[in-house]
Amino acid sequence: MKFENKSLKFLQEYLNTASPTGYEQRGQELWMNFIKPFVDKIEFDHYGTCYGIVNPDAEFKVVIEAHADEISWYVNYITDDGLIYVIRNGGSDQMIAPSKIVHIHGEKGVVKGVFGWPAIHTRIGAEKETTPKIENIFIDCGAKTKKEVEDLGVFVGCMITYPDEFFELNDRYFVGRALDNRIGGFMIAEVARLLKQNKDQLPFGLYITNSVQEEVGLYGADMIADTIKPNIAIVTDVTHDTSTPMIEKKKEGDQKCGDGPVIFFAPSVHHHIRELVVETAKSKKIPFQRAAASRSTGTDTDAFAHSNGGVPSALISLPLRYMHTTVEMVAKEDVSNVIQLIYETLLRIKPTMKLKYH
Repeated sequence: MKFENKSLKFLQEYLNTASPTGYEQRGQELWMNFIKPFVDKIEFDHYGTCYGIVNPDAEFKVVIEAHADEISWYVNYITDDGLIYVIRNGGSDQMIAPSKIVHIHGEKGVVKGVFGWPAIHTRIGAEKETTPKIENIFIDCGAKTKKEVEDLGVFVGCMITYPDEFFELNDRYFVGRALDNRIGGFMIAEVARLLKQNKDQLPFGLYITNSVQEEVGLYGADMIADTIKPNIAIVTDVTHDTSTPMIEKKKEGDQKCGDGPVIFFAPSVHHHIRELVVETAKSKKIPFQRAAASRSTGTDTDAFAHSNGGVPSALISLPLRYMHTTVEMVAKEDVSNVIQLIYETLLRIKPTMKLKYH
């Protein structure tokens, strides 16, 4: 599958638009505008989860879902000298913070700042090298006092994001921040585009769902599952490429960028839906990998599976390198294959299919 120029342009703009947890509106507007031609109806809930519906009057409902938010920081404390200390919004990694440029989303607009860090000269000879911790990383926005910071429109509670932008690497990878998981929003939107382009008639209502607040507890999916009340949910998210250094495969499994979508085995993953996905991949010769999760998948799959008395759910993941950094990386061919696998699986779903184990 080759990506259309219009789709790639959307992906770039979508990834470059700051949409941190709790403040996903700008990204969601872009997403809704992109999928609008491919669906019959668009809805959104009070907290910003958006979904496009194909066949909105159908009784049987199938969800394909991704999450729209990205990790970020909150302004937590401003010193008298005008330095800013932070707390996490989602799983932000303090190890990558030093020397990074940031955008502080203040009341008067975006304010630039930097995560400062002591020069190496001042750290050599110390008994133990200081490492970045949430307690010692700080932002310098060029102000000399707390009042100067506040005059810029920056107060406690302001959101902080990284400005790093999307690019392609060696014609093989997509790279950028927020691939976790706006690449998922892109993939489900492309499924909707394919269905429209191929004039496929589905025997059920399809809900293409882009949820908020996954990074802080799967909250958007939890809310929207109760609103839609689907019969089946297929979730896509990213998972770790474990082929790079310093990752223990015995613990994290064996997944690799370029080797295909990752189909998960877990208590919240419904056997019949997973088997349908696996059989689809095999029959359509779509390469795939397998992974296991124990108590939970840590994705919106769990929220859907445990909602409404239990919704049969499956998880199709995209291998990703360097999660929760500004250089998250995925293989273009994997993106294409996830789109194709979800699309082909939808064509095999029937409202009459057996969903109970017994």
